[in-house]
Amino acid sequence: MADKSVVSRRSFIKSAAAVTGAFFIVPRRVLGGPGYTPPSETITHAIIGVGVMGLNHINYCHQDNKARLLAICDVDDKHLAKGLQKAGKGCKGYKDFRDVLARGDIDVIHNVTPPHWHAVIAIAAAQAGCDIWNEKPMTRTIAEGQPIIDAVRKNGRMFRLNTWFRLHDSLYELGSDAKTIKKLVSSGLLGWPLTARVSPSTGFTWKTAMWAGRTDLKPQRVPRHFDYDMWLGPAPYKPYHPHRSHWTFRGYWDYDGGGLADMGQHYLDPVQYILDKDDTSPVEIQAWAKWPTHPEAVGLWERVEMRYADDCRIILESGEMGPDKTAGKPFLEGPSGKIYKGGVTDPPNLKDAVANLPEPEPMISDFNVSITTRQKFGLNEVNGNRSNMLVHLANAAIRTGRKLQFDPVSQRFVGDEQANRLADQPMRAPWQL
Repeated sequence: MADKSVVSRRSFIKSAAAVTGAFFIVPRRVLGGPGYTPPSETITHAIIGVGVMGLNHINYCHQDNKARLLAICDVDDKHLAKGLQKAGKGCKGYKDFRDVLARGDIDVIHNVTPPHWHAVIAIAAAQAGCDIWNEKPMTRTIAEGQPIIDAVRKNGRMFRLNTWFRLHDSLYELGSDAKTIKKLVSSGLLGWPLTARVSPSTGFTWKTAMWAGRTDLKPQRVPRHFDYDMWLGPAPYKPYHPHRSHWTFRGYWDYDGGGLADMGQHYLDPVQYILDKDDTSPVEIQAWAKWPTHPEAVGLWERVEMRYADDCRIILESGEMGPDKTAGKPFLEGPSGKIYKGGVTDPPNLKDAVANLPEPEPMISDFNVSITTRQKFGLNEVNGNRSNMLVHLANAAIRTGRKLQFDPVSQRFVGDEQANRLADQPMRAPWQL
Protein backbone atom coordinates (compact mmCIF):
# COMPACT_ATOMS: atom_id res chain seq x y z
CA MET A 1 0.00 0.00 0.00
CA ALA A 2 2.85 2.40 0.75
CA ASP A 3 4.36 1.99 -2.74
CA LYS A 4 1.68 3.55 -4.96
CA SER A 5 3.28 2.08 -8.09
CA VAL A 6 2.63 -1.50 -7.06
CA VAL A 7 -1.03 -1.28 -8.06
CA SER A 8 -0.13 -1.96 -11.72
CA ARG A 9 2.83 -4.25 -11.08
CA ARG A 10 1.01 -7.47 -12.06
CA SER A 11 -0.25 -6.10 -15.39
CA PHE A 12 3.24 -4.70 -16.14
CA ILE A 13 4.89 -8.07 -15.61
CA LYS A 14 2.37 -9.87 -17.80
CA SER A 15 2.67 -7.35 -20.64
CA ALA A 16 6.47 -7.37 -20.49
CA ALA A 17 6.53 -11.15 -20.83
CA ALA A 18 4.18 -11.04 -23.79
CA VAL A 19 6.22 -8.43 -25.67
CA THR A 20 9.67 -9.96 -25.14
CA GLY A 21 8.66 -13.58 -25.29
CA ALA A 22 11.09 -14.08 -22.42
CA PHE A 23 10.59 -16.72 -19.80
CA PHE A 24 11.15 -15.79 -16.19
CA ILE A 25 9.74 -16.83 -12.85
CA VAL A 26 7.49 -14.33 -11.08
CA PRO A 27 7.29 -14.89 -7.32
CA ARG A 28 3.84 -15.83 -6.04
CA ARG A 29 4.05 -13.02 -3.47
CA VAL A 30 4.02 -10.59 -6.43
CA LEU A 31 1.13 -12.14 -8.36
CA GLY A 32 -0.99 -13.01 -5.33
CA GLY A 33 -3.35 -15.95 -5.36
CA PRO A 34 -4.54 -18.39 -2.70
CA GLY A 35 -2.55 -17.90 0.48
CA TYR A 36 -0.60 -14.94 -0.89
CA THR A 37 -1.23 -11.22 -0.69
CA PRO A 38 0.04 -9.17 -3.66
CA PRO A 39 1.97 -5.95 -2.98
CA SER A 40 -0.99 -3.86 -4.11
CA GLU A 41 -2.97 -5.15 -1.12
CA THR A 42 -0.14 -5.16 1.41
CA ILE A 43 -0.22 -2.73 4.33
CA THR A 44 3.20 -1.80 5.69
CA HIS A 45 3.71 -1.46 9.44
CA ALA A 46 6.27 -0.09 11.89
CA ILE A 47 6.23 -0.57 15.65
CA ILE A 48 7.62 2.08 17.97
CA GLY A 49 8.34 0.55 21.36
CA VAL A 50 9.01 -3.20 21.50
CA GLY A 51 8.86 -4.01 25.18
CA VAL A 52 6.34 -6.57 26.43
CA MET A 53 3.36 -5.02 24.66
CA GLY A 54 5.37 -4.17 21.57
CA LEU A 55 6.24 -7.85 21.11
CA ASN A 56 2.50 -8.52 21.11
CA HIS A 57 2.14 -6.01 18.28
CA ILE A 58 4.71 -7.98 16.32
CA ASN A 59 2.38 -10.94 16.76
CA TYR A 60 -0.53 -8.84 15.44
CA CYS A 61 1.45 -8.17 12.27
CA HIS A 62 2.48 -11.80 11.85
CA GLN A 63 -1.14 -12.93 12.19
CA ASP A 64 -2.39 -10.52 9.51
CA ASN A 65 -1.72 -11.77 5.99
CA LYS A 66 -2.09 -8.23 4.65
CA ALA A 67 0.54 -6.80 6.99
CA ARG A 68 4.21 -6.41 6.19
CA LEU A 69 6.35 -5.36 9.15
CA LEU A 70 9.18 -3.17 7.84
CA ALA A 71 10.55 -1.50 10.96
CA ILE A 72 10.67 -1.58 14.73
CA CYS A 73 12.11 1.05 17.06
CA ASP A 74 13.25 1.09 20.68
CA VAL A 75 15.67 3.10 22.80
CA ASP A 76 16.82 -0.06 24.61
CA ASP A 77 19.28 -2.11 22.57
CA LYS A 78 18.22 -5.31 24.30
CA HIS A 79 14.56 -4.74 23.49
CA LEU A 80 15.47 -3.90 19.92
CA ALA A 81 17.54 -7.06 19.46
CA LYS A 82 14.77 -9.23 20.87
CA GLY A 83 12.20 -7.50 18.70
CA LEU A 84 14.25 -7.95 15.53
CA GLN A 85 14.68 -11.63 16.27
CA LYS A 86 10.93 -12.00 16.64
CA ALA A 87 10.10 -9.79 13.66
CA GLY A 88 12.19 -11.84 11.23
CA LYS A 89 13.65 -11.03 7.83
CA GLY A 90 12.83 -7.79 6.08
CA CYS A 91 12.41 -5.77 9.28
CA LYS A 92 14.92 -3.03 10.13
CA GLY A 93 15.67 -1.73 13.63
CA TYR A 94 15.85 1.92 14.70
CA LYS A 95 16.57 3.81 17.91
CA ASP A 96 14.86 7.09 16.98
CA PHE A 97 11.21 7.07 15.86
CA ARG A 98 11.86 10.08 13.61
CA ASP A 99 14.08 7.94 11.41
CA VAL A 100 11.21 5.47 11.02
CA LEU A 101 8.82 8.22 9.96
CA ALA A 102 11.38 9.61 7.52
CA ARG A 103 11.37 6.36 5.52
CA GLY A 104 8.21 7.37 3.70
CA ASP A 105 7.06 3.79 3.04
CA ILE A 106 5.14 3.04 6.25
CA ASP A 107 1.34 2.88 6.18
CA VAL A 108 0.68 2.19 9.86
CA ILE A 109 2.61 3.27 12.95
CA HIS A 110 2.02 1.22 16.10
CA ASN A 111 2.52 3.62 19.01
CA VAL A 112 3.44 1.23 21.84
CA THR A 113 5.52 3.59 23.94
CA PRO A 114 4.71 4.67 27.51
CA PRO A 115 1.84 7.22 27.57
CA HIS A 116 4.10 10.26 28.03
CA TRP A 117 5.18 9.71 24.41
CA HIS A 118 1.76 8.95 22.91
CA ALA A 119 0.75 12.44 21.82
CA VAL A 120 4.12 13.47 20.36
CA ILE A 121 4.49 10.30 18.31
CA ALA A 122 0.84 10.08 17.20
CA ILE A 123 0.92 13.66 15.91
CA ALA A 124 4.27 13.17 14.17
CA ALA A 125 2.98 9.97 12.55
CA ALA A 126 -0.13 11.74 11.26
CA GLN A 127 2.00 14.54 9.84
CA ALA A 128 4.18 11.93 8.12
CA GLY A 129 1.10 10.51 6.38
CA CYS A 130 0.79 7.37 8.52
CA ASP A 131 -2.28 5.83 10.08
CA ILE A 132 -1.94 5.21 13.80
CA TRP A 133 -2.52 2.16 15.99
CA ASN A 134 -2.23 3.68 19.47
CA GLU A 135 -1.96 1.88 22.79
CA LYS A 136 -4.08 2.92 25.76
CA PRO A 137 -4.40 5.25 27.55
CA MET A 138 -4.69 7.52 24.54
CA THR A 139 -2.62 10.27 26.20
CA ARG A 140 -0.97 11.07 29.52
CA THR A 141 -2.98 14.27 30.07
CA ILE A 142 -6.37 15.69 29.09
CA ALA A 143 -4.90 18.55 27.04
CA GLU A 144 -2.94 16.20 24.76
CA GLY A 145 -6.11 14.68 23.29
CA GLN A 146 -7.39 17.52 21.12
CA PRO A 147 -4.06 18.06 19.30
CA ILE A 148 -4.16 14.39 18.24
CA ILE A 149 -7.73 14.82 16.97
CA ASP A 150 -6.68 17.92 15.04
CA ALA A 151 -3.61 16.24 13.49
CA VAL A 152 -5.54 13.12 12.47
CA ARG A 153 -8.30 15.23 10.89
CA LYS A 154 -5.95 17.70 9.16
CA ASN A 155 -3.86 14.94 7.61
CA GLY A 156 -6.72 12.61 6.71
CA ARG A 157 -5.43 9.72 8.79
CA MET A 158 -7.09 6.73 10.48
CA PHE A 159 -6.63 6.18 14.21
CA ARG A 160 -7.19 3.03 16.26
CA LEU A 161 -7.11 2.95 20.05
CA ASN A 162 -6.15 -0.47 21.33
CA THR A 163 -8.57 -1.71 24.00
CA TRP A 164 -10.59 -4.87 24.54
CA PHE A 165 -14.26 -4.48 25.11
CA ARG A 166 -16.20 -2.09 22.89
CA LEU A 167 -15.11 -3.77 19.70
CA HIS A 168 -15.41 -7.34 20.92
CA ASP A 169 -19.08 -6.87 21.83
CA SER A 170 -18.36 -8.46 25.17
CA LEU A 171 -17.53 -7.22 28.65
CA TYR A 172 -15.36 -10.20 29.49
CA GLU A 173 -14.75 -9.24 33.10
CA LEU A 174 -18.43 -8.62 33.69
CA GLY A 175 -19.41 -11.90 32.04
CA SER A 176 -22.06 -10.32 29.85
CA ASP A 177 -22.63 -9.10 26.33
CA ALA A 178 -22.08 -5.37 25.77
CA LYS A 179 -24.41 -5.37 22.77
CA THR A 180 -27.27 -6.74 24.88
CA ILE A 181 -26.65 -4.13 27.57
CA LYS A 182 -26.45 -1.37 24.96
CA LYS A 183 -29.79 -2.45 23.47
CA LEU A 184 -31.47 -2.51 26.87
CA VAL A 185 -30.16 0.94 27.75
CA SER A 186 -31.13 2.45 24.39
CA SER A 187 -34.63 0.99 24.67
CA GLY A 188 -35.26 2.81 27.93
CA LEU A 189 -36.25 -0.40 29.70
CA LEU A 190 -33.82 0.34 32.55
CA GLY A 191 -35.10 3.88 32.92
CA TRP A 192 -32.97 7.00 33.32
CA PRO A 193 -30.62 8.20 34.75
CA LEU A 194 -28.30 5.22 35.14
CA THR A 195 -25.54 4.35 37.58
CA ALA A 196 -22.65 2.12 36.47
CA ARG A 197 -20.39 0.47 39.07
CA VAL A 198 -16.94 -0.68 37.98
CA SER A 199 -15.39 -2.64 40.82
CA PRO A 200 -14.10 -6.06 41.87
CA SER A 201 -17.62 -6.94 43.01
CA THR A 202 -19.04 -6.23 39.56
CA GLY A 203 -16.16 -7.97 37.80
CA PHE A 204 -13.34 -5.44 37.34
CA THR A 205 -9.94 -5.49 39.05
CA TRP A 206 -8.14 -2.14 39.10
CA LYS A 207 -4.54 -3.25 39.90
CA THR A 208 -3.95 -0.20 42.11
CA ALA A 209 -1.44 -1.94 44.38
CA MET A 210 0.24 -3.70 41.47
CA TRP A 211 1.06 -0.40 39.76
CA ALA A 212 1.83 1.75 42.80
CA GLY A 213 5.09 3.69 42.56
CA ARG A 214 7.99 3.61 45.01
CA THR A 215 9.01 6.56 47.16
CA ASP A 216 12.47 5.26 48.15
CA LEU A 217 14.25 5.42 44.79
CA LYS A 218 17.96 6.20 44.85
CA PRO A 219 19.72 7.28 41.65
CA GLN A 220 21.49 4.51 39.76
CA ARG A 221 23.80 4.39 36.78
CA VAL A 222 22.03 4.22 33.43
CA PRO A 223 22.77 0.91 31.64
CA ARG A 224 24.89 1.29 28.52
CA HIS A 225 22.29 -0.41 26.37
CA PHE A 226 19.55 2.06 27.37
CA ASP A 227 19.14 5.63 26.05
CA TYR A 228 17.40 6.94 29.16
CA ASP A 229 17.32 10.57 28.02
CA MET A 230 15.44 9.60 24.86
CA TRP A 231 13.15 7.32 26.88
CA LEU A 232 12.25 10.32 29.06
CA GLY A 233 11.69 12.49 26.00
CA PRO A 234 8.99 15.05 26.88
CA ALA A 235 8.82 13.94 30.54
CA PRO A 236 10.66 15.94 33.25
CA TYR A 237 14.21 14.85 33.88
CA LYS A 238 14.55 12.61 36.94
CA PRO A 239 17.60 10.56 38.00
CA TYR A 240 17.53 7.06 36.58
CA HIS A 241 16.18 4.12 38.54
CA PRO A 242 15.01 0.91 36.82
CA HIS A 243 11.64 1.04 38.59
CA ARG A 244 10.85 4.27 36.72
CA SER A 245 11.16 2.68 33.30
CA HIS A 246 10.03 -0.29 31.26
CA TRP A 247 7.51 -2.58 32.92
CA THR A 248 6.97 -0.52 36.10
CA PHE A 249 6.71 2.99 34.62
CA ARG A 250 2.94 2.96 35.29
CA GLY A 251 3.59 3.75 38.95
CA TYR A 252 4.85 7.30 38.25
CA TRP A 253 2.79 10.35 37.35
CA ASP A 254 5.42 11.62 34.90
CA TYR A 255 4.75 8.70 32.55
CA ASP A 256 1.32 7.20 33.34
CA GLY A 257 -1.38 7.00 36.01
CA GLY A 258 -1.18 3.69 37.85
CA GLY A 259 -3.73 0.88 37.66
CA LEU A 260 -6.48 3.34 36.84
CA ALA A 261 -4.68 4.47 33.69
CA ASP A 262 -3.63 0.91 32.84
CA MET A 263 -7.14 -0.56 32.97
CA GLY A 264 -9.29 2.56 32.69
CA GLN A 265 -9.94 2.64 28.96
CA HIS A 266 -10.45 -1.13 28.88
CA TYR A 267 -13.17 -0.82 31.51
CA LEU A 268 -14.61 2.66 31.08
CA ASP A 269 -14.81 2.98 27.30
CA PRO A 270 -17.59 0.38 27.00
CA VAL A 271 -19.41 2.04 29.91
CA GLN A 272 -19.18 5.35 28.06
CA TYR A 273 -20.49 3.61 24.91
CA ILE A 274 -23.36 1.94 26.77
CA LEU A 275 -24.38 5.24 28.40
CA ASP A 276 -24.19 7.05 25.03
CA LYS A 277 -21.65 9.56 26.34
CA ASP A 278 -19.17 9.58 23.44
CA ASP A 279 -19.62 13.32 22.96
CA THR A 280 -19.45 14.56 26.54
CA SER A 281 -17.78 14.13 29.93
CA PRO A 282 -18.75 14.13 33.62
CA VAL A 283 -19.28 17.53 35.21
CA GLU A 284 -18.51 16.53 38.80
CA ILE A 285 -15.80 14.19 40.09
CA GLN A 286 -14.98 13.19 43.65
CA ALA A 287 -12.46 10.68 44.99
CA TRP A 288 -11.61 8.95 48.24
CA ALA A 289 -7.92 8.07 48.55
CA LYS A 290 -4.82 8.40 50.69
CA TRP A 291 -4.12 12.11 50.77
CA PRO A 292 -1.93 14.03 50.31
CA THR A 293 -0.77 11.97 47.36
CA HIS A 294 2.92 11.69 46.56
CA PRO A 295 4.02 14.19 43.87
CA GLU A 296 5.80 11.51 41.84
CA ALA A 297 4.66 8.03 42.87
CA VAL A 298 1.12 6.83 42.15
CA GLY A 299 -0.53 5.52 45.30
CA LEU A 300 -3.68 3.72 46.39
CA TRP A 301 -7.23 5.01 46.05
CA GLU A 302 -10.50 3.68 47.37
CA ARG A 303 -13.40 5.14 45.40
CA VAL A 304 -14.20 7.63 42.63
CA GLU A 305 -17.65 8.96 41.71
CA MET A 306 -18.26 10.80 38.44
CA ARG A 307 -21.56 12.51 37.62
CA TYR A 308 -22.78 13.68 34.21
CA ALA A 309 -25.02 16.71 33.69
CA ASP A 310 -28.07 14.43 33.31
CA ASP A 311 -27.28 12.71 36.66
CA CYS A 312 -25.93 9.49 35.14
CA ARG A 313 -23.09 8.28 37.34
CA ILE A 314 -20.02 6.08 37.12
CA ILE A 315 -18.69 4.71 40.41
CA LEU A 316 -15.22 3.18 40.60
CA GLU A 317 -14.20 1.07 43.58
CA SER A 318 -10.71 -0.42 43.94
CA GLY A 319 -11.38 -2.82 46.81
CA GLU A 320 -7.77 -2.36 47.97
CA MET A 321 -8.31 0.09 50.82
CA GLY A 322 -11.09 -1.66 52.69
CA PRO A 323 -14.38 -3.42 51.89
CA ASP A 324 -15.79 -2.97 48.39
CA LYS A 325 -18.83 -0.76 48.99
CA THR A 326 -20.43 -1.95 45.75
CA ALA A 327 -20.63 -5.56 46.99
CA GLY A 328 -24.06 -7.01 46.22
CA LYS A 329 -24.99 -4.08 44.01
CA PRO A 330 -25.61 -4.24 40.24
CA PHE A 331 -23.14 -3.25 37.55
CA LEU A 332 -25.78 -1.08 35.92
CA GLU A 333 -28.88 0.30 37.62
CA GLY A 334 -31.76 2.49 36.52
CA PRO A 335 -35.15 3.35 38.02
CA SER A 336 -36.80 0.46 36.15
CA GLY A 337 -34.17 -2.30 35.99
CA LYS A 338 -30.78 -3.63 36.97
CA ILE A 339 -28.01 -5.70 35.40
CA TYR A 340 -25.67 -7.71 37.63
CA LYS A 341 -22.37 -9.45 37.06
CA GLY A 342 -22.93 -12.46 34.81
CA GLY A 343 -25.69 -10.70 32.89
CA VAL A 344 -28.37 -11.43 35.50
CA THR A 345 -31.20 -8.90 35.24
CA ASP A 346 -33.83 -7.59 37.60
CA PRO A 347 -36.61 -8.05 36.66
CA PRO A 348 -35.52 -11.47 35.27
CA ASN A 349 -37.45 -11.13 32.02
CA LEU A 350 -35.61 -8.01 30.86
CA LYS A 351 -33.48 -10.00 28.43
CA ASP A 352 -36.58 -11.49 26.81
CA ALA A 353 -37.18 -8.16 25.11
CA VAL A 354 -33.70 -7.93 23.58
CA ALA A 355 -34.45 -10.03 20.49
CA ASN A 356 -37.04 -7.48 19.34
CA LEU A 357 -34.96 -4.39 20.06
CA PRO A 358 -33.08 -2.46 17.34
CA GLU A 359 -29.44 -3.38 16.85
CA PRO A 360 -26.79 -0.82 17.85
CA GLU A 361 -25.21 1.14 15.04
CA PRO A 362 -22.48 -1.04 13.50
CA MET A 363 -18.86 -0.10 13.95
CA ILE A 364 -15.66 -1.09 12.15
CA SER A 365 -13.66 -3.54 14.24
CA ASP A 366 -11.04 -4.43 11.60
CA PHE A 367 -8.41 -1.72 11.23
CA ASN A 368 -7.58 -2.94 7.72
CA VAL A 369 -11.12 -1.97 6.70
CA SER A 370 -10.60 1.52 8.09
CA ILE A 371 -7.28 1.82 6.27
CA THR A 372 -8.59 0.69 2.91
CA THR A 373 -12.02 2.41 3.00
CA ARG A 374 -10.95 5.49 5.01
CA GLN A 375 -13.85 5.03 7.42
CA LYS A 376 -13.29 5.59 11.13
CA PHE A 377 -12.37 2.65 13.32
CA GLY A 378 -14.95 1.86 16.03
CA LEU A 379 -12.76 3.20 18.85
CA ASN A 380 -11.00 6.19 17.36
CA GLU A 381 -9.37 9.47 18.33
CA VAL A 382 -12.70 11.23 19.03
CA ASN A 383 -14.64 8.81 21.22
CA GLY A 384 -11.35 7.47 22.59
CA ASN A 385 -10.43 10.94 23.75
CA ARG A 386 -13.61 11.08 25.83
CA SER A 387 -13.02 7.73 27.53
CA ASN A 388 -9.40 8.75 28.05
CA MET A 389 -10.70 11.82 29.91
CA LEU A 390 -12.57 9.60 32.36
CA VAL A 391 -9.22 8.16 33.45
CA HIS A 392 -7.60 11.56 33.90
CA LEU A 393 -10.62 13.12 35.59
CA ALA A 394 -10.57 10.36 38.18
CA ASN A 395 -6.83 10.72 38.76
CA ALA A 396 -7.14 14.51 39.06
CA ALA A 397 -9.71 14.08 41.82
CA ILE A 398 -7.45 11.54 43.54
CA ARG A 399 -4.45 13.88 43.38
CA THR A 400 -6.19 17.06 44.49
CA GLY A 401 -8.23 15.43 47.25
CA ARG A 402 -11.38 17.47 46.61
CA LYS A 403 -14.57 17.48 44.56
CA LEU A 404 -13.90 18.87 41.08
CA GLN A 405 -16.18 20.58 38.58
CA PHE A 406 -15.42 20.02 34.89
CA ASP A 407 -16.60 21.72 31.70
CA PRO A 408 -16.96 19.07 28.95
CA VAL A 409 -16.90 21.74 26.20
CA SER A 410 -13.77 23.68 27.16
CA GLN A 411 -12.29 20.49 28.67
CA ARG A 412 -11.06 22.42 31.68
CA PHE A 413 -11.80 22.29 35.37
CA VAL A 414 -13.99 25.09 36.66
CA GLY A 415 -12.30 27.44 39.14
CA ASP A 416 -9.44 25.06 40.02
CA GLU A 417 -6.06 26.00 38.61
CA GLN A 418 -4.26 23.22 40.44
CA ALA A 419 -6.44 20.65 38.67
CA ASN A 420 -5.96 22.45 35.35
CA ARG A 421 -2.18 22.25 35.79
CA LEU A 422 -2.60 18.47 36.00
CA ALA A 423 -4.75 18.51 32.86
CA ASP A 424 -2.30 20.58 30.81
CA GLN A 425 1.36 20.02 31.64
CA PRO A 426 4.42 21.44 29.87
CA MET A 427 6.78 19.14 28.01
CA ARG A 428 10.55 19.01 28.40
CA ALA A 429 12.34 20.86 25.59
CA PRO A 430 12.70 20.40 22.72
CA TRP A 431 9.54 18.29 22.63
CA GLN A 432 6.21 20.01 22.06
CA LEU A 433 2.84 19.43 20.39
